[in-house]
Amino acid sequence: MPQAIARDHETLDQICLRTLGTTRGTVEAALNLNPGLAAKGVHLAAGDAVQLPDAPTPTTRPTINLWD
Repeated sequence: MPQAIARDHETLDQICLRTLGTTRGTVEAALNLNPGLAAKGVHLAAGDAVQLPDAPTPTTRPTINLWD
């Protein structure tokens, strides 16, 4: 499991986007991994360590061609 260190006034969704490349499903998982993190408020202090879930596997969509 990756760990990230918060920058000053950074939010959890910003940390997930910066570290994992997405916020889809990762913010909720990070809150479950870090009990008491939500009690710190929206903006975290610089140096707060946050356990993050494993990065989700990227999905690919089929390519649609308008003209074949």
